Amino acid sequence: MDYSYLHTGRAGDVWDIGDRKLYRFLEILPGLSAWLTLVLMVILSFLTPFFMALFIIAFDIYWLVKTVYLSLHLRVAYNKLRVNMKINWLERLNTLDASSYTLHGLKSWQDIYHIIFLPLYKEGYEIVSASLEGLLKTNYPKPKMIIVLCWEERGGDEARQVAEAIELKYKNDFLEFISVMHPAGLPDEIPGKGSNTAYGAKTIRDNLVDRLNLPHDKIIVSNFDIDTVVSPEYFSILTYIFLTTPDPLKASYQPIPLYVNNIWEAPSFARVVAFSATFWHTIRQERPESATTFSSHSMSWQALEDVGFWQKNMVSEDSRIFWQCFLRYNGNYRVVSLYYPVSMDANVASGTLETFKNVYKQQKRWAYGVENVPYFLFGFIKNKLIPFKKKLYYGFIVAEGNHSWATNAVILFLLGWLPVVVGGPEFNQTVLSFNLPYFTRTIMTLAMLGIISSAVLSIVLLPPRPPQFGRFKYFLMAIQWILFPVTTILLGAIPALDAQTRLMIGRYVGFWYTPKKR
Repeated sequence: MDYSYLHTGRAGDVWDIGDRKLYRFLEILPGLSAWLTLVLMVILSFLTPFFMALFIIAFDIYWLVKTVYLSLHLRVAYNKLRVNMKINWLERLNTLDASSYTLHGLKSWQDIYHIIFLPLYKEGYEIVSASLEGLLKTNYPKPKMIIVLCWEERGGDEARQVAEAIELKYKNDFLEFISVMHPAGLPDEIPGKGSNTAYGAKTIRDNLVDRLNLPHDKIIVSNFDIDTVVSPEYFSILTYIFLTTPDPLKASYQPIPLYVNNIWEAPSFARVVAFSATFWHTIRQERPESATTFSSHSMSWQALEDVGFWQKNMVSEDSRIFWQCFLRYNGNYRVVSLYYPVSMDANVASGTLETFKNVYKQQKRWAYGVENVPYFLFGFIKNKLIPFKKKLYYGFIVAEGNHSWATNAVILFLLGWLPVVVGGPEFNQTVLSFNLPYFTRTIMTLAMLGIISSAVLSIVLLPPRPPQFGRFKYFLMAIQWILFPVTTILLGAIPALDAQTRLMIGRYVGFWYTPKKR
């Protein structure tokens, strides 16, 4: 089987002219379908307002049902998270019989090593130190943990000084602490987390993994964002799940990202976006059969080695590594939910306007994960060993998710009233025209009741209140959810449409580092 396409970043990376045209066509599809949907909504509201009104009613009902469905998943996943947070997972590891291991040839869980990648660009010492302190507080044996601080030469003296200070403080606390500089300007690279950690992984493979003769199938790799702070039991539950999961080498292990490290300092709209992201990824824990990896996650070194490490020529390395493995193992790869959190930073800048700009850029970068759609569709065409039903399922789920991201909020909050506005006098005299606003408003009100549960859950997930904030801040944290429709459009649909449009017209997006401020 030819897997040469596994490291394709964009259409220009494909050598064969016919395949390049096919890949370029697949890049156009997501943005084209989103724009066609919105444009047709407007045109048909003029031409056939009656049928568009029926469509809008059906769409509103669909959204209500989906909201209820997702809310139930959120509640179930959150309850599982609460249960897992109360368990002593190291104790469970100690009482787990070796005969229960799904990894063949393993005699003890203490034979499992963890390699943790921490990519550093221009983040300050405080940010990096908090992540290392979190690692130190874990109850997993430190002689089984290897820290790889991958810092960018592009970060200049600031990055170098932070890397040196961190290495000096923490180098003796783990089995190994390796500081790897990622040189600037390497050929065929897009500067970013993927190219940085890929360079670091290849470096320690040659200089550490092979030197220590560490078995590849007994290494779990965690590729964390630099602001990731793990809970004390993280590596214990990760190891436990790894040892009890069927075919554990062909799975990624996904925690729930809680964007709460600096949530008290974030503006209201940034908090809504941060909690919305947390809730969405909590819901995905209940739907692992359709999930891909996101942000900080873990996987086996063996799988990472088999696919040639993370790609260095694209942006969304977190989800791309899932698709690399999925294609390399002919569809026999999946995400396993940990139902366990890691805490990360909400997007906060020095001012409100700057924060808004940064949140928009971050959302656009996340939405640029749409670059995986042409990648896996191209891979589906090339790989004949993946079952057709699995191709159809994943193709629809992921493509529909990206399409909904760019269009649903616009349809719900902006275009839903269009037939009444532009339908003309003939339509406006019909009973349907009279009832459409009332029906839509009623459906929307029922659906928005889910915001109440979101408000409650957001309060529950808050870290302890810093002394500089009064109790009134809790009230603001609750009522901030009235901003949800606005943030869903301005900081959800629009950046997603922006990302898909850029991919469609070939104005590719580079990796944007989210500035960290606490």
